[in-house]
Amino acid sequence: MKLYYKPGACPLASHIALQETGRPFEIEAVDTAAGRTESGADYRAINPKGYVPALHLDDGSVLTEGAAVLQYIADSSPEAGLAPAAGTMDRARMQEQLNWIGTELHKAFGPLFREGTSEADKEAARTAVAGKFDIIEAQLEDGRAWLVADRFSVADAYLFVVSNWANFTGIDLARWPRLAAFVSRCAARPSAQAAMRAEGLIQ
Repeated sequence: MKLYYKPGACPLASHIALQETGRPFEIEAVDTAAGRTESGADYRAINPKGYVPALHLDDGSVLTEGAAVLQYIADSSPEAGLAPAAGTMDRARMQEQLNWIGTELHKAFGPLFREGTSEADKEAARTAVAGKFDIIEAQLEDGRAWLVADRFSVADAYLFVVSNWANFTGIDLARWPRLAAFVSRCAARPSAQAAMRAEGLIQ
């Protein structure tokens, strides 16, 4: 398998999940603006959507969309325990988290990374993100370590990556102590350390 990624962007969640499985895989960075991979390939020939992640599978097919890629990684390595069993309420809860993170929290960060966004629009985006963080903080009030079934899953990997963007967009996570502790907990996992190191995010 090969994961196409952009350093620090949402494919980092898939990268962490792959590290959790212990299976062999490759990674290749993508310049989404130029539409080229690190090796010079036309990325749109790999993924016509033009964005990351994309997971090139051993049979030659390509899977896109973060939530789908994360669940495929989990389901193809069930021994890693990265997702509850299909058909269970816990699995539905994990999918609920993945969908919300992708459509609400991830999307709310968009203006903060978009070139040309006015300062007023950036401040509005920070306010929107804060509202999403309030929801997560409330979920964590019951003392859970992880989002679903008190076990690390691909939903936690995704929440970690997106929440950690606060540290690069002028949002102080100290306002949400349980979420800040969650981010620290995820960052300390060997899989996260290995993925971030491979992407050049940490030494």
